[in-house]
Amino acid sequence: MVFRMKTTLIIPDPVFRDLKRRATEQGTTLSELATELLHKGLAEKPKPVKLPPLPSFNMGWPPKVNVADRDALYEMLEAERDARLHGRNRKKD
Repeated sequence: MVFRMKTTLIIPDPVFRDLKRRATEQGTTLSELATELLHKGLAEKPKPVKLPPLPSFNMGWPPKVNVADRDALYEMLEAERDARLHGRNRKKD
């Protein structure tokens, strides 16, 4: 048993005219042609988008902090923020 759903789509006039013309040329209905085109479009795999490479920076060696150590990273960021705000380094606890 095949179920059909009735719905309303807002299609721009030029697209609708092309769809109607093509349906007439193929001797089919608008619904059948729209269903066929939607099915084809949904079956296509999206093309992968190539992303630009991420920037890299030479931060010197050895690193100032192990970024895997969250506490050390936050402590360094807070010290740099305090130095910018207050012109001095934050005292260690």
